[in-house]
Amino acid sequence: MSRTSRFSSGARLACLAAACTASAGPAFAQDDNAGTSLTIYSSARPGAIPPELYRPVPGQGSYFGQSVPGYAMVRQSAQFDLTRGRNRVNLTNVAAYIDPTTVRFESLTDPSTRVLEQGYQFDLVSSQKLMERYIDQVITIDQQSANGLTQISGRLLTADGTLVLAGDDGRIHSINDYSNIHFPELPGGLITRPTLAWDLMANRAGTHQTRVSYQTTGITWWADYNLTFEAGADENSGFLDVGAWVSVLNQSGASYDDARLKLIAGDVNRIEPPGMPTRMRVEAFDTAAADAAGFEERSFFEFHLYTLGRQTSIPNNSTRQIELFPALARVPARKLLVYYGAMPYYTFGDRPMTDRDLGIPMNTKVDVYLEFDNDEESGLGIPLPAGRVRVSQLDESDDSLELIGENVIEHTPRDETVLLRLGSAFDVVGERRQVNFEIDTGSERMQETIEVTLRNHKTEPVEVIVKESLFRWATNDIVEATHDYEREDSRTIHFPVTVAADGDVVVRYRVRYTW
Repeated sequence: MSRTSRFSSGARLACLAAACTASAGPAFAQDDNAGTSLTIYSSARPGAIPPELYRPVPGQGSYFGQSVPGYAMVRQSAQFDLTRGRNRVNLTNVAAYIDPTTVRFESLTDPSTRVLEQGYQFDLVSSQKLMERYIDQVITIDQQSANGLTQISGRLLTADGTLVLAGDDGRIHSINDYSNIHFPELPGGLITRPTLAWDLMANRAGTHQTRVSYQTTGITWWADYNLTFEAGADENSGFLDVGAWVSVLNQSGASYDDARLKLIAGDVNRIEPPGMPTRMRVEAFDTAAADAAGFEERSFFEFHLYTLGRQTSIPNNSTRQIELFPALARVPARKLLVYYGAMPYYTFGDRPMTDRDLGIPMNTKVDVYLEFDNDEESGLGIPLPAGRVRVSQLDESDDSLELIGENVIEHTPRDETVLLRLGSAFDVVGERRQVNFEIDTGSERMQETIEVTLRNHKTEPVEVIVKESLFRWATNDIVEATHDYEREDSRTIHFPVTVAADGDVVVRYRVRYTW
C-alpha cells in the first residue's frame, strides 16, 4: 500500500487522448449570443451595495450570485436544425440561476412547433463528479517522484479526498497526491455548461429560427450620481454639475455579448423566495464606451423603462458602468441649514403625551442640505432612478475635487424637488430648551413654551430653518411666537430665520394642546 501527502489542489485531471469528448447531442443551438436582449430589474436599496463587496471572495465561487438583489428577463435567438416529427434539442451558454418555470421556447420559422417537455441541466463537470462517476471502474493515476513518473492502474473504490484503487494483482493503493488522472472516456450525463433541453414536435423540417426567454437571478443594476457643487453669490445658493451612471452587476453565470439592454425603474412586485446571505463577488470592473447612443427613457405601465440605444457586452462576474444621461452643467441649487433640536425623535401616539420631560434631551447640530428642482427650467426634467448621490466641491487652492457629502434618492419623477442631506454645519450651532410647561387635566389642555437659540460663527449671514415637532397631540395652536412660521403638517412647524454674521437669534413660541 502506498501513502503520500494530502490531496494536492494543483493536481490535473486529464483524459485519454482517444475518447475524452462529450457528445453534443442532436440539434444543439449555435453557441453565441446573437440576438440577445436583457431587461434588468433591481430590488437593491439605493446605495446598499458597497464597493468592497465587488472584490473577489476566494473560494466562494458564484454561490453569492443567488443573493444579488435583482433579476433579469433574458431573450436569446438561436438556430436549430430540426427534422419533421419529434426532436431533442439543447441550448448552452445560459445563465446558471435560471428559474426553469419561466422558460419559453418559440419557433419563429414554424409557430406550430410544440414543446412536449423541457428541462434545465446543471450537473456540470467537476473533478469530484468525475471521480464519483468512475467508482468501480478502472482509471490510471500518474505520480511524480524523485525516481521519475510512476503510473498506477486499478479499479476506483473510493474518491472522498483519498483515492483508493484495487489493482489487478490484488493490491490496494491509497493515494492522496498525484499529478494526473487518465479516464477512458467522459461518462454520459455530465455537461460543461448549464443547458436548457427541449423535447419538440416539429411539423416542418429544416433550419428553425427560434426565440428563447427566461428569468434569471444573479444580476442587478443601480444608479450613481456624481454632483459637483459651485457656491453662488451668497452662502445660501449655488450650482450643480450633474453626472449619472448606471452600474450593472452580473453574477448570473452567463456572459451577454452585444446584447440589447433595458432597465426597469420602479417598484415591481415579485414573489421572492427566502433570502440568502447578501455577500457578493465580482472579478472585474469596466467602464463601457460612451461614444454612441445612450439611454432613452419612457413610461412603461406604472414604471419607467430605460433602453440603451446601442448594444453592449456584460461579462459574467463583472460590473459594467454606462452613462445614464450626458452630464448637465449649472443646475441651480439651494443650500439649506435645518435645526431640529428635539432629540430623540418622538412618534405620535394615540393619546396626549403629558410627561413634561418629553423632548428635553437636546440636539445641538444643524444639518446641511442641498436642494434642487428636477424640472426643465433647471436643466433637468428627467425621471431619476433610485441611487447613491455623491457631492463634491472644487478646492480652488489646488483645483482638486473634495467630497462634501453623500446621500441616496428614491425613484424621483420629473418636476419634483430633490433634497440631499450632506452632514452637519461646523460654524452654526443650535440650542433648544423648555421654558415653561403647564397642564390642566380637568380642562384637558396643556401649554408648553420652547426657546431655540441659533449661533452663527461665520463671517457671513446664514439662513436656517428651525424645525419643531408638536408631538404631544394633533390638536394644537400656536398661541404666541417671536417669528413667523409655516405649518408643514398638523404636528410640524418651520421657522425660517436669518442669523447675522457672528451673531445669534432666539426663537420662542408657546403652543396650546387640547383634547
